[in-house]
Amino acid sequence: MFGIMMPDLFDSFPLRKARVHEACGAGATGFAAIAAARAASDVLWIHETWRPEVLNPVGLSAFCDPAKLLVAQVNNQLEALGVAEETLRDGAIPLVVIELSQPLSLTAGRRLQLAAKDGGTTGLCLISEEMGSNAAETRWRCAPVFDAQDSTLMAWEIIKNKAGTLGIWHVRWDRTSRRLDVVSPVGERPGSARASG
Repeated sequence: MFGIMMPDLFDSFPLRKARVHEACGAGATGFAAIAAARAASDVLWIHETWRPEVLNPVGLSAFCDPAKLLVAQVNNQLEALGVAEETLRDGAIPLVVIELSQPLSLTAGRRLQLAAKDGGTTGLCLISEEMGSNAAETRWRCAPVFDAQDSTLMAWEIIKNKAGTLGIWHVRWDRTSRRLDVVSPVGERPGSARASG
């Protein structure tokens, strides 16, 4: 690994303003919760009502003030995109999280990007794997990492980045300080079998 410079996570996170980004993987909701914490302001979370899972703002209290989280329940993705576009363009809410159930067309993705640019706001689409839009500024793959001593570990990987390099980081959310820490991968920490071998 000598000679390879890993890009700094904080060059890409918090997410770039006036742009729409994507997150996929089992840890995408946690990624969005940390993005909401970093926004330190009101967040609109758009959710389609037919989905069996429902977001409970109190469940995100380890990340942000539940009173600052507004949940918009919509009937389908077309309504979700309409609400997202209007909110992004308005600029009153700095972060808009949109749960998407279908791939975005290039036109719909560009409309969201233009709305975010007009409002100076940030959009984050939560998508399934392989469902990304060409219009996205960045796309992150987020997954929990097994560690017997730490259940908060996650791996965040930028798999698309229009304004920079790709990279992967192991991160941990510190609930007490409400801070994101970059940590060594599990097998490379002091005391691990791989690190001492």
